[in-house]
Amino acid sequence: MPLARWLVAFALAAWSAGCASLPANVGRVETHAFATPEQTALGRLVQQRRSQDHAHAESAFHLLDNADEAFSARVALIDGAQQGLDLQYYAIHADNTTEVLLEHLRDAARRGVRVRVLLDDFNTVGTDAQVLRLAFEPNVQIRLFNPLPGSRASLIGRVITSLHDFDRLQKRMHNKMFIADSAMGITGGRNLGDAYFGGDGKSSFVDLEVLAAGKVVRDMSASFDRYWNDPLAYPMQTLVTPQQLEELRTPAPSQESEATHVPANAIPLPSATASSSVLPASTPTAVASIDDRPADLARMSLAWAPSLLLADQPGKIGPDDDEADAGETVVDGLLQLMQQARQDILIVSPYFVPGEQMMRAFAQLRSKGIHVRVLTNSLASNDALAAHAGYAHYRRRLLALGVELNEMRANPQGIDAHGGPGIGSGGGSKSGASRASLHSKVVVIDGRFCVIGSMNLDLRSQRKNSEVALLIRSRTISQLASRRIEETIGHAAYRLETAYGELVWRAPPGAPYKDAHNEPEASTKLRVLASVIAPFAPDEML
Repeated sequence: MPLARWLVAFALAAWSAGCASLPANVGRVETHAFATPEQTALGRLVQQRRSQDHAHAESAFHLLDNADEAFSARVALIDGAQQGLDLQYYAIHADNTTEVLLEHLRDAARRGVRVRVLLDDFNTVGTDAQVLRLAFEPNVQIRLFNPLPGSRASLIGRVITSLHDFDRLQKRMHNKMFIADSAMGITGGRNLGDAYFGGDGKSSFVDLEVLAAGKVVRDMSASFDRYWNDPLAYPMQTLVTPQQLEELRTPAPSQESEATHVPANAIPLPSATASSSVLPASTPTAVASIDDRPADLARMSLAWAPSLLLADQPGKIGPDDDEADAGETVVDGLLQLMQQARQDILIVSPYFVPGEQMMRAFAQLRSKGIHVRVLTNSLASNDALAAHAGYAHYRRRLLALGVELNEMRANPQGIDAHGGPGIGSGGGSKSGASRASLHSKVVVIDGRFCVIGSMNLDLRSQRKNSEVALLIRSRTISQLASRRIEETIGHAAYRLETAYGELVWRAPPGAPYKDAHNEPEASTKLRVLASVIAPFAPDEML
């Protein structure tokens, strides 16, 4: 398209967006999580394990450190649920692994389980909007949080048609929780989709999550309810019609490459015939046999420990920048906890843009002799170029403070070749040819406290997005997490140093790349783009 025509199209899109508005939020009935988990099979299982393992503890945890187990645990929770399933996510992509989860959710709803799905509205576009079809099933409700008026044809179109309300566009619900019967739940960094479970063949997000059981899950349910009943949570049917979903199901020619990820037997609309539940061949191998999934939960090792749910308030994403509505944020609380460290802090953050407040916190920690280590993405492994540009701005200052920086390799073959896949690997999943990208969000303090959740250590998580995390006081969980992180640092990350005033990337043992003075594994084009973007991207937007 000639530049003049492109500019006209852009202007028309922006003008039409200015005319668009959200509908009246009618028909939103307040509902709450079921308060009797002890009356469910999952609740009774937790009580049984509590009496057997640790009679005085109220909550238990299991580290989900590979993609297959993370996927299987979700299937087990769905199949074992008897009262309610509550899912809260930033993004759910319409692809093969999601299709399996949606089919199990549909089956659960048909046997009488209430299913509530709370989804940030930003990514419900194009083919990914097809996950909303599940809302037309009985016993299923879907609400979209902080919705944006305008185009759902594509993500680019959504951004363009929302530029008139840029502040609203910037504030997103980034929470990730998967809760069954208020008895067991999962939180961590994963969204739902092939890339998060090692199945898309293009990229493999390296993630770490935790399965929680017991009292803390009731706190997770209460946090879900606060968002579910918030005025910013719109019933899906007030925003999207069945006709619009049908139109989005048939992509334009420019979207054909994306359309290949939409399964032919997607969840049908009410007028269509229900498709059979068929497991796609490209899903993780661990889901090939699903009949015994609830029993898998009974065999999981559990660490019983004190814990605390850290959760942002929905007001953080409200229309005004009113700090009273947001209260103390998850990242604020995490920074305060880090100040209590006595020996060392191990940080895993895919997007690491500290900002001046965090830099002061790191300076205070180093002044007390606290060893601070960071694992983040390299330029080659980062899926957000602007975020890397923001992080690069702080690298020299962090190193000068004595903060240890490690950057993830993008080559997953190297990760699998040296004694263990590290955090969040796909295990038996078919991700050998894909690019690895760090996505875990973990902080381990003194080998005693472990925080796992949806937050990055950046200004977006601190000021813009809502986040959730579990603080677990457990040497068992902390040491398990640390061991997996250490494996990744030792075999799948570059150690960043300075030599004669220049940055040097020290390659891990066995890496096909030698020590480098430029961003390793990154093309010249990518390095140039990052340097061009860096001066123009405010930290709080990265």
